[in-house]
Amino acid sequence: MALKKFKPTTSSQRFKIVSAFDDITTATPEKSLLAPVKNSGGRDNKGKMTMRYIGGGHKKQYRIIDFKREKDGVPATVKSIEYDPNRTARIALLFYADGEKRYIVAPKGLQVGKTLMSGPGSAPEVGNTLLLSEIPFGTIIHNIELRPGQGAKMARSAGSYAQLMSRDGKFAIIKLPSGETRMILQSCRATVGMVSNPDHNLEVSGKAGRTRWMGRRPRVNAVRMNPVDHPMGGGEGRSTGGHPRSRKGTPAKGYRTRSKKNLSDKYIVERKKK
Repeated sequence: MALKKFKPTTSSQRFKIVSAFDDITTATPEKSLLAPVKNSGGRDNKGKMTMRYIGGGHKKQYRIIDFKREKDGVPATVKSIEYDPNRTARIALLFYADGEKRYIVAPKGLQVGKTLMSGPGSAPEVGNTLLLSEIPFGTIIHNIELRPGQGAKMARSAGSYAQLMSRDGKFAIIKLPSGETRMILQSCRATVGMVSNPDHNLEVSGKAGRTRWMGRRPRVNAVRMNPVDHPMGGGEGRSTGGHPRSRKGTPAKGYRTRSKKNLSDKYIVERKKK
């Protein structure tokens, strides 16, 4: 994945850094795997704004992604690597031997023409999906299930990966991208490799307009608001007016919001780094 810089013929191009898209092989998506996307503009069914800073943006269609990878024992050939406007990673179009087509989140290094497998007995190679009980220790993985058959829930964004550390009874010990170490049932599935497009976090939009194209409206700092709008609003100059907190009064910057009654606490071996 390469990045592209521009000769600044305009001010908006001076700091602009975007993906070169050199890994994408086609610009035409598979029509049978498209679905409509409804944009709410942050409004509910009464037309009232319930989420701020949402609206506008380019029209797009959803690509139906296979997060379960349950077609066991059926080889699939990578037909193309494509751009997905709904996620930061690239997606890959698979042609299965029985004629079915599916999209998956493309791992880094996946090439057109490669054959992928899923299910018990598959080789621990990039792009193959296996049970955690069959993956070797130290393997880099992504698209990890939390419950068997649920579909991938963790390590799905660009450049994300986790690592299989060890096994303990019926659980596998996984180190997640956040630094947290947790136990997951060995009967859950994961895909070998790192998610594609790892340079995504180095991209620079260059101008506010590109953010508007993505459907994000301008955000307002809390300290610039009036007292009626935010606990940190008002005052002379840039006075914060107390401890950092949200609009509803929840403390920020270090305050832990995770519930102390969370049932999944018993599966966490080591907390994520502060």
